[in-house]
Amino acid sequence: MASSDKDISYSDLKSLLEKGSGFVVDVRTKDEVDRGRIPGSIHIPVENVESDMSLDAAEFQSKFGVSKPSLDCSELVFHCQMGRRGAVATEKAKSLGFKCARNYAGGYKEWSEKGGK
Repeated sequence: MASSDKDISYSDLKSLLEKGSGFVVDVRTKDEVDRGRIPGSIHIPVENVESDMSLDAAEFQSKFGVSKPSLDCSELVFHCQMGRRGAVATEKAKSLGFKCARNYAGGYKEWSEKGGK
């Protein structure tokens, strides 16, 4: 599952976040997110990715409190618990024109195991 144009590694994601960049979308369920999350991520359940990522910029800002990423945003990363739903979300985003979207295949499981808080 680790093709470099589709996936991002733990160290690369951590580096993005340390620089204050990166647009991380958590596609897990609300219950999963309530048990822990990657700092700075926004929550869009996988089943809502298409509709929420299709919102216009003002609606997106109003709903999530952050600016909507541009279609060519190179730091757009989706993740779930272990990688599968993140991959689905990444493909959905790509189908909407977010051509550089990537999946953090290690997911929150790897993040928490490596102490990435």
